[in-house]
Amino acid sequence: MDRIETRAIRVLLVDDHRLVREGIRGLLQHIEGIAVVAEASDGREALELIQSHHPDVMLLDIGMKGMNGLEAAARAARHFPNLHVMVLSMHSHEEYVSQALRTGVSGYMLKDSGISELEAAIRAVARGEKYLAPAISRHVIDDYLQRMGDETRMIDLLTPRQREVLQLIAEGKTTKEIASILQVGVKTVETHRGKLMERANIHDIAGLVRFAIRLGLVSAGA
Repeated sequence: MDRIETRAIRVLLVDDHRLVREGIRGLLQHIEGIAVVAEASDGREALELIQSHHPDVMLLDIGMKGMNGLEAAARAARHFPNLHVMVLSMHSHEEYVSQALRTGVSGYMLKDSGISELEAAIRAVARGEKYLAPAISRHVIDDYLQRMGDETRMIDLLTPRQREVLQLIAEGKTTKEIASILQVGVKTVETHRGKLMERANIHDIAGLVRFAIRLGLVSAGA
């Protein structure tokens, strides 16, 4: 029994819906060799838990407030190179999949997948392999590869802090609220917002919200 536990794949669940996390945990706890070691409700909390729980696989949603899954995945790839990240999302749209692949995630699963597929995906990414849900069409992957070779995406021109500010603006947070969340001064937030507008050639908040949606930082219904 001890040998099985020491070999278990350590999983960190990240989703802002508690019932979703509990449902996934309930499914995974019956699978031998996979153990859920921690749960987080947003990307920022997830990054803290990685340091204390040392998971092998981070299973995370994209659309979360505060810090979304794409930003968390990008930061995890930079700071925790041995961690394998797999997106578990309801979105199969080209933009979401492409953005996730650009962050260096190891897998992309859809929330309507079966438990056997989820198990196979977790084991695959834990071995260092790539796993994409069969429902993700080939043209999405081909288009992503073409874009990678043909152009520099706007999101790559933004700093991590600018992406955070942009997401929080799109979520309707005020300047003071953003300053409090990021623990910086109001003037610092205003400076980031000004640079965002200048870089994207956008001159109002509504434009920044649409920009964030196009980049996949928030969904249209956020």
